[in-house]
Amino acid sequence: MTPAGAEAAPRVLVVDDQTLIRTGFRLILTARGIQVVGEAADGAEAVAMARELEPDVVLMDIRMPNMDGLEATRRVLAANPECRVLILTTFDLDRYVYAALSIGASGFLLKDVTPQHLAAAVRLVDTGDALLAPSITRRLVERFATEAAGPAALSADLQVLTPRELEVLTLLGRGLSNTELAAELTLSEATVKSHVARIFAKLHLRDRAQAVVIAYEKGLVRVREF
Repeated sequence: MTPAGAEAAPRVLVVDDQTLIRTGFRLILTARGIQVVGEAADGAEAVAMARELEPDVVLMDIRMPNMDGLEATRRVLAANPECRVLILTTFDLDRYVYAALSIGASGFLLKDVTPQHLAAAVRLVDTGDALLAPSITRRLVERFATEAAGPAALSADLQVLTPRELEVLTLLGRGLSNTELAAELTLSEATVKSHVARIFAKLHLRDRAQAVVIAYEKGLVRVREF
């Protein structure tokens, strides 16, 4: 992962079983100074190429032959925890997207994303942040959270958190940014960032995407509160 503030552009692996989609995304990203280091047509190829090329960000189609994007995401992140995965989907309400967020994907994009949004999303997750649209995340959680708890949520023990950290996690689950958290809790942004970092470390979370999933599946936040 490229450190925040670094000048180097993220290195991207594009994974989709449609050649036109891969070509289009490559052209869009390279035109905006983002290096596409490889293209893969299915999950198995993506896992092998990610291991070889060590990209900063993987654009991962969710529905592919041979190995779907969910299993490929799991394997890519297991081999390289520093890599960031953005899920590509045709449907904003996709049960596989929710499952992918729970195992560590940093967000998702619809395939009709604008060129500007695509490039901005890649750069955002490369800094270690998550790409979450609160309204869509709320709908995903409402539809799929009760069907099966994600592995991250199942393994999380909230008793390791202090009362303040539990409060911060609850607000993270509602989609608040660090700036909004600071205002809500009357704290400095630096203090908020420290709380968030400790929460991630204690619960073994990658980013805000998993924090939202856990906040819902542990009952800290209900859909109407989001």
